[in-house]
Amino acid sequence: MGGAAPLLLLLLLLDGPGQGAAWRAPKSKCSPSCSCSKDSALCEGSPELPRSLPPTLLSLSLVRTGLTQLKAGSFLKVPSLHLLLFTSNSFSVIEDDAFAGLSHLQYLFIEDNKIGSISKNALRGLRSLTHLSLANNHLEALPRFLFRGLDTLTHVDLRGNPFQCDCRVLWLLQWLPTVNASVGTGACAGPTALAHMQLHQLDPKTFKCRATELSWFQTVRESALGVEPFSYQGEPHVILAQPFVGRCLILAWDYSLQRFQPKEELAAPSVVACKPLVLGPRLFVLAARLWGGSQLWERSRPDLRLTLTQALAPRRLLRPNDAELLWLEGDPCFVVADASKAGSTTLLCRDGPGFYPRQSLHAWHRDTDAEALELDGRPHLLLASASQRPVLFHWLGGRFERRTDIPEAEDVYATRHFQASGDVFLCLTRYIGDSMVMRWDGSMFRLLQQLPSRGAHVFQPLLIARDQLAILGSDFAFSQVLRLDSDKGLLEPLQELGPPALVAPRAFAHIAVAGRRFLFAACFKGPTQVYQHRELDLSA
Repeated sequence: MGGAAPLLLLLLLLDGPGQGAAWRAPKSKCSPSCSCSKDSALCEGSPELPRSLPPTLLSLSLVRTGLTQLKAGSFLKVPSLHLLLFTSNSFSVIEDDAFAGLSHLQYLFIEDNKIGSISKNALRGLRSLTHLSLANNHLEALPRFLFRGLDTLTHVDLRGNPFQCDCRVLWLLQWLPTVNASVGTGACAGPTALAHMQLHQLDPKTFKCRATELSWFQTVRESALGVEPFSYQGEPHVILAQPFVGRCLILAWDYSLQRFQPKEELAAPSVVACKPLVLGPRLFVLAARLWGGSQLWERSRPDLRLTLTQALAPRRLLRPNDAELLWLEGDPCFVVADASKAGSTTLLCRDGPGFYPRQSLHAWHRDTDAEALELDGRPHLLLASASQRPVLFHWLGGRFERRTDIPEAEDVYATRHFQASGDVFLCLTRYIGDSMVMRWDGSMFRLLQQLPSRGAHVFQPLLIARDQLAILGSDFAFSQVLRLDSDKGLLEPLQELGPPALVAPRAFAHIAVAGRRFLFAACFKGPTQVYQHRELDLSA
């Protein structure tokens, strides 16, 4: 549909049904700069919209007028219009409800104007519209939902506009196959890679129009070495290991204040890890401490407070550095990585009222981190240490047995794993040198990616909503938030988090509450920071 077709329709309507295609000149002036016949008006060169048109007018043409914009309710005085044409005008903006009251309008042609912007509700109320042309204007994009409610459309012409074929046209591409109308879309003016390509040839699936952002939300006083989320009695909680104030601090969401508030704290001097375990109404917390021995706290009912119930393996856990929860043959267990030469990493499993040593692992190696994971359908345990490459153990015959180590992985401080598309990936943290991403090939973890890191103590993968993220912390620079590109199978930069808020991060954790998603960042040299995870639709 080009400019000639609308003009032909206009001439036919101006002449009236059954009277042929020859148009007879209007015989009267109905308004300054306007010529009128019985049912139609042609206004040319008018500095503004005519004010005294017949209310029974069926067609109106506005040509080379001095209008600068179409405001809401511009045509309320001519509600009977069936055809409205704008051509060669200078207005650049069409506001919401510009055509309010035109419930009988069937033909709307806005062609060869200088329109650069049209409001999303500009066409609202045109429930009889069948033909729409926005051809040959200056439109680089159209607002989403512009055509909402226009269910009677049969012809749409968008050609001749300099469309920028970025995320702003995605909704249009998704709309095209759903509409029962003939649509002339025209070609892309940009970006360069898509210039001159027809819009209808674009594949909506190739557009990446969803962005993720972590925005600061809250600060929790005091520094922390660890943060762990857990759910208790149907409510999400977070527990922080705060060594400098000697406590495990439990936080819960305050629905009135719309922020996280302290709920309970446990006295735990020199604590390095607070690991929660929920068994029905019972809540256990393992407090791994550098001095004074590690401890187990328990709450037997929701209406009671946590109480100290057990000292844990005092002869084996001399300098714990990390603690993890895992399930073995249906029983809950903790593994505590010990970083002293005289101590040993220890597996503690539930036996009766408490947790007791079941196996000593990796003695004399000064372990800095433990990571529980499942490979090939069996429990595995990965231990990182200051003295050798990370060692992988598998559960066999009621105990962990060494399976292999990880090649090309010297000086690894900690490991964390994640799963994506059926594969198991491993994030390896190195304080000096490059941190690494590896993938399990069925028998070994193989190097996939290297990421420059300086002063890193944590490389934490997190699945937040649909985003597989990994955050590489730094003591000296900005921490890097990376997102897994599912097509490439690699982590790509997403965002930086850094000073002055985020200083020397040691752990990250994700928690969802009240329909919102949050990221906790436990910092060694500053207070814990809380960020809110937001999804941004770039096609909006």
